Amino acid sequence: MFQTLRDAFKIKDLRRRIGFTFIMLIVVRLGSLLPVPGINGSAFASLFENSDSALNFFDSITGGSFSAMSVFALNITPYITSSIIMQLLTIAFPKLEEMQRDGEQGRKKMTQITRYLTIALALGESIAMAIGFGRSGYLVSYSVPYINYVLVVASLTAGSAVLMWIGERITEKGIGNGISIVLTINIISRIPADLTKLYEQYMAGKTIPKATLAAIIIAAIIIALVVFVVILQSAERRIPVQYSNKIQGRRQVGGNSSVIPMKVNTAGVIPVIFAQSLLQTPIMLVQLFDKDGVQGFWGKILNGMNQSNWFSPSNWIYTIGALVYVLLIIGFAYFYTEITFNPLEIAENLKRSGGFIPGIRPGKPTSDYLTAILRHVIFIGAIGLSIVALLPIIFNGLLGASVSFGGTSIIIIVGVIVETLKQVESQMMVRNYKGFLND
Repeated sequence: MFQTLRDAFKIKDLRRRIGFTFIMLIVVRLGSLLPVPGINGSAFASLFENSDSALNFFDSITGGSFSAMSVFALNITPYITSSIIMQLLTIAFPKLEEMQRDGEQGRKKMTQITRYLTIALALGESIAMAIGFGRSGYLVSYSVPYINYVLVVASLTAGSAVLMWIGERITEKGIGNGISIVLTINIISRIPADLTKLYEQYMAGKTIPKATLAAIIIAAIIIALVVFVVILQSAERRIPVQYSNKIQGRRQVGGNSSVIPMKVNTAGVIPVIFAQSLLQTPIMLVQLFDKDGVQGFWGKILNGMNQSNWFSPSNWIYTIGALVYVLLIIGFAYFYTEITFNPLEIAENLKRSGGFIPGIRPGKPTSDYLTAILRHVIFIGAIGLSIVALLPIIFNGLLGASVSFGGTSIIIIVGVIVETLKQVESQMMVRNYKGFLND
């Protein structure tokens, strides 16, 4: 990794792209410090003093912007949500599917629609948050009626739009996928605070042997998770493909062999984010809209959905929520892969190009074969995701640790770093080819 970065700085264009990305990320972190006008900062900060994983989850992916209630508090979640919605709509509406396949012009139209949908989602979320803050007493009173609501809605919506613009500029003029990099830098910014919490909880005030043992255990867990995620992200099932010989004029072409790479973690981190959001959003809404909380039967249901109660020695019954969490991850993994991976289309493309899987007839038999393999691969990848997502939660529950980053954060960080390095290597390779041709 360090060798790749060192070689990249030797190329002027890549050096300029890396510098542009770095400057944009500084802007993101500076924007995370700008408070939203109209919000009582001290009253809102008190909400996080006794908060649990519901608010910490959203705060971790915003890099602390949510707890500070900065103009970037919504982060790029509206853009991610709108992108997923557009993927779902392309299946339901054939016109959108045609637009997606219509080359560069079609992709520009899809991007434009995604932008408008992002602004609409950010506006809706901002209005809902402003109303919730107003009912809970977190807004500052002004002489002009409702001006505090207007300030909150305008600031949060504009902040989300600016982050979307920064992400697109990084993709265009920088290195890697801009939206993913913005999300990653926000998560990374929380790691020093989490490591400080671990130090204060397990090492500060302890004897040197106990502190050393605790540091080794913590480092071993983090390294093991990172290595496991790297293996999970890079693992793939390669399906062999053979191409038949063809006669073109006096030449015989074809007869080559290739593979269909099928990633084990086909859906990436999306199933974990979906499952975590589905469980934590109701808890967050209750905390924002109802200071007294929910009691009785529904209160116990919310406690079971709360990750901070899982694997707690004093309340093992709430660990049922962890089982629901795993089932949701597996379900969303199958769902998301079904809408993004089309075995029938791959089978038809192979048939048209004269390719076939050895031992499998072209057409529908190939599609059925790919579907059967895909289902097994999805299950393996979903179990791997569940392990990564649950290990930090188990660590927090059994040992009473209090950290905001978890399996989701590690998957996002490792995945984005690996993909960004691959893009840097590919651009370096292209420039080496250009130099060879010019010589």
